[in-house]
Amino acid sequence: MNYLIIINDGPYGTEKPYNALRLAMSLQKNHNAKINIALLGDGVINAFSGQDTPEGYYNIERMLKAVLAKKGKVILCTTCMNARGMKAEFLLRGAEKSSLDEIARLTEEADKVLVF
Repeated sequence: MNYLIIINDGPYGTEKPYNALRLAMSLQKNHNAKINIALLGDGVINAFSGQDTPEGYYNIERMLKAVLAKKGKVILCTTCMNARGMKAEFLLRGAEKSSLDEIARLTEEADKVLVF
């Protein structure tokens, strides 16, 4: 099954990104699902490279890398990045700048769309 997971919140203000990525990783592991993740609004901050969290605390960057390692896709709204002063060189390897048109295309192709 093909999933699009849209994340709107920043990485550590709420647990929405954490729970979205836990679900994505479980779907990949247990159900061989195709996962596409779209980061919108403050959600683009989840793809910052070099996140340094305390020992024993979840790390969104590592979780995104785990999704990417299983052939998942992570795309970021370029308009949302620009509004936050983010540059492509800040992104973790494998995450891609994209457009709302691409997110719309992935929405149409998805069997299920989940929004966090």
